[in-house]
Amino acid sequence: MEKVQYIIQLTSLSNRSVENTLKLLESGATVPFIARYRKEQTGNLDEVEITSIRDEAKKYDDIISRQQTMLNSIEQQEKLTPELEEKIRTTFDLAALEDIYLPYKQRRETKGDKAKKAGLEPLAKMIMSQRGGDVLAMASRFVKGTVESEEEAIQGAKDIIAEWINESVTARAKLRNLFARKGKLTAKLVKGKEEEAEKYKDYFDFSEPLYKAASHRFLALYRADREGLLKLTVQPEKEEALQVLYRQFVKGTDECAGVVEEACDESYKRLLLPSLQNEAIQVQKEKADLEAIKVFSTNLRQLLLAPPLGEKRVLAIDPGFRTGCKVVCVDEHGDLLTNATIYPHPPQKETAPAKAKIAQLVEAYKIDAIAIGDGTAGRETEAFIKHIHFNRDIQVFSVREDGASIYSAGAIARKEFPDYDVTVRGAVSIGRRLMDPLAELVKIDPKSVGVGQYQHEVNQTALKQALDDVVISAVNTVGVDLNTASPYLLSYVSGLGMQLAENIVAHRSEIGKFTSRNDLKKVKRLGDKAFEQAAGFLRIREGVNPLDNSALHPESYKHVEKIAKQLKLTTVELIGNSEQLSRLKQTDFPEIDTYTFNDIINELKKPGRDPRKQAKVLEFDAAIRTIEDVKIGMELNGIVTNVTAFGAFVNIGIKENGLIHKSQLADEYVEDPSKYIALHEHVKVQVMEIDAPRKRIGLKRMK
Repeated sequence: MEKVQYIIQLTSLSNRSVENTLKLLESGATVPFIARYRKEQTGNLDEVEITSIRDEAKKYDDIISRQQTMLNSIEQQEKLTPELEEKIRTTFDLAALEDIYLPYKQRRETKGDKAKKAGLEPLAKMIMSQRGGDVLAMASRFVKGTVESEEEAIQGAKDIIAEWINESVTARAKLRNLFARKGKLTAKLVKGKEEEAEKYKDYFDFSEPLYKAASHRFLALYRADREGLLKLTVQPEKEEALQVLYRQFVKGTDECAGVVEEACDESYKRLLLPSLQNEAIQVQKEKADLEAIKVFSTNLRQLLLAPPLGEKRVLAIDPGFRTGCKVVCVDEHGDLLTNATIYPHPPQKETAPAKAKIAQLVEAYKIDAIAIGDGTAGRETEAFIKHIHFNRDIQVFSVREDGASIYSAGAIARKEFPDYDVTVRGAVSIGRRLMDPLAELVKIDPKSVGVGQYQHEVNQTALKQALDDVVISAVNTVGVDLNTASPYLLSYVSGLGMQLAENIVAHRSEIGKFTSRNDLKKVKRLGDKAFEQAAGFLRIREGVNPLDNSALHPESYKHVEKIAKQLKLTTVELIGNSEQLSRLKQTDFPEIDTYTFNDIINELKKPGRDPRKQAKVLEFDAAIRTIEDVKIGMELNGIVTNVTAFGAFVNIGIKENGLIHKSQLADEYVEDPSKYIALHEHVKVQVMEIDAPRKRIGLKRMK
């Protein structure tokens, strides 16, 4: 099967779209670039569809590679026939492919191998044929050499038959299907592990159909199994599985048939069950991984695209009790202006000096907003700040601080602030997160930002690829200011990477600000391909050409000039002129394809528009400070901090997040919570239940 046909089968996309997308990917084009600037070639495929083509193409290449490995191995064994080669080359299901290869796989010597060495294969064939006869009499002819009795000969023949049954492609396919349809997932507590396994106590004696296992529940069980606390098994009813084998291999009721039936039992217990059970667990694990990665990716995208405050002067506070609150002031570009430490909380409780210090900093550095980390002492610090009288309107924001400590202790923070300790770096990160979450969060490993679900259990390679895709997509969706972006942000721009990003920053330091996108071509090692891929996603404010501050690609500038000329306007007069732009028709410009024309018109109406919303302040209930203050029936304001497959976690202004189970999200059945609620969404909730010892709060979303 050709690659294009393979991908079409799995994606249901058109032949032209798949072919052209593959060519673009193979030429070095990135997913964001193809989705944004090559719509005519792909038929307007979005990033998800293009990524799907990329990933399925990789799977196809992996299968072809595996097929070739098998063919080489079988050829070396001098067992490759034209029929077998054709069968391998036309099989693209990996499980079926491994079944075909099973008899030729290099392995340790098995019971069947030993029996064959003892000369018992002819006896196994005689019994397997089930043409009648006295089995003992048959076996007596093989009592010689290392075979000392008829019973030994029969057992050896059964070992050989059991392996033939195990190697049957048909039998394995039928049983695999049975495991998928009727396999029961069971978890049992490992003896003596009661205390260690306390957090898994709901699963000490657990069972459910495998196909009904929710991803989050399966991953919890899988983790417990790996920790040696629970024993996880998957199998259908034993008799039903054996009947599958009997129907295929047992052909009568004579003595030989009885031996074959016993061989079926042995094969299932010793070979098929362990193999297919492991396979079923891994298949379910892959499904759960995909679901968990999808949830993580959705949350991460929403986190990265969270509303920015913008270029404002910010006073940021990393709260603490005993060690005090670290305070920093940063300017409009996120550069550190000053830092201090205040002690407004117990044990020092130096409230008056702390108030005076904050008021002084706000006035001295013309602060526009205050960002307070939402961790330990966050609510107390927020209450303290709100009791200070300022001479101007100051917005106060609670800022998610997950991962700030990871950043502050990491290499990037040390490089940015070599002369400051981790507390200052962490506070700066909190302030910058308020100004532009995307620009700051790209410096942190996505797994550290607190929006994952069983992220350490899922396939780490697949997780990294998915999260990298999300970061790249988010960065290129928003666009990057070429003259202010850090190398870490620039590195995610289509076609760049860290080396070119650092070269851009170095060029900026030596030559000064970029005044044109074309200046990029002067950057060391930034060639035509990188320019093509990156230019449309980079913005230059107040540059020579106003189009450089838009999402239009330089290759479209000639089209804009033609449109402006036809309307007898300059490019500057054309930009933002919705009335004139709305009158234009694509048919008047036959050299511009429909997709590009529509993109040009939409972008010219609102050039360089940031797709993100504006940051908003959320007011928590001032009377709620700890879980003891929360009462059933209360209606509270909250902000969504994580969305999982089973519901959404909400910050209601205390240390413990509440959970809106998906059954409490809407008045209808909710399969996928992410379709009903989003990260950072401000919500009104009602408290439904409180489990103070386990620090759990159940919430219901209010309309």
